[in-house]
Amino acid sequence: MNHLLIFGLGYSAQRIARAARGAGWSVIATRRHADANSIAFDDEADVRRAIARSSHILSSVPPDGARDPVLDRYGPELAAFRGWIGYLSSTGVYGDTGGAWVDESAALAGRRGGRIDADRAWGALPAARVFRLPGIYGPGRSVFDRLAEGRAHRIALPDQIFSRIHVDDIAGAVIAATAHGPPGIYNIADDRPAPQNDVVTYAAGLIGIAPPPLRTLAEADLSPAAAAFYAENRRVANGRAKRLLGWRPRFADYRAGLRDLSASTSPISTSAPPAMLSSDQT
Repeated sequence: MNHLLIFGLGYSAQRIARAARGAGWSVIATRRHADANSIAFDDEADVRRAIARSSHILSSVPPDGARDPVLDRYGPELAAFRGWIGYLSSTGVYGDTGGAWVDESAALAGRRGGRIDADRAWGALPAARVFRLPGIYGPGRSVFDRLAEGRAHRIALPDQIFSRIHVDDIAGAVIAATAHGPPGIYNIADDRPAPQNDVVTYAAGLIGIAPPPLRTLAEADLSPAAAAFYAENRRVANGRAKRLLGWRPRFADYRAGLRDLSASTSPISTSAPPAMLSSDQT
């Protein structure tokens, strides 16, 4: 039996754990506090025993500022590990490309210094696969939820374009990488980058409501994190993952993913004033 240890059980890692268990794997994760299916991250003895028992290790823990908590605490054990290692990184390491396509050979740049350092540190481990992920969406975390909560925007930036990925396609790529492909860097994105405004408008149409009004960045009054999202513009190429992992996204574009999600989305009340309908990145 394959034994998978996951550092951090966030949104994407939970779907990966479910997929691995569905394939008959044993899965355990670290969390802040232990429960029946996890061990405490700070319990070094238990974590080191779990590392020693594992055939596969995946980290979904983001850097804490300039430091990677997992490598800081368990770096020597991971460097000595000779099984399969995976790390969930971000396509944000490429920075702004002015809408140009980027593949895994692109230089790392931009505002995410800690993420870039962590990406490089994990990539330096001999057995590591680094999965660079764009905007993630899926059940409970999509434009439908932001429309319902009044957090969806359409921003007047006509040339802005982004890549995204359905959370179940992340799980599919990680599982595929346990059987195929060498260690290295893999962009995991869908096939069709698109403007965020198109995503918001299409989702609103699927559930029969008017899209939020088009606004300038200043009018939208975004949080610093949301505004920073709109400061970057790129298309992410996924050809390497397709060639080497034998992976194909089940949801090849946002339309396919949103149609699938809309089947389980509750109707949204249209009684809220239009000013309350605003959006965030996928």
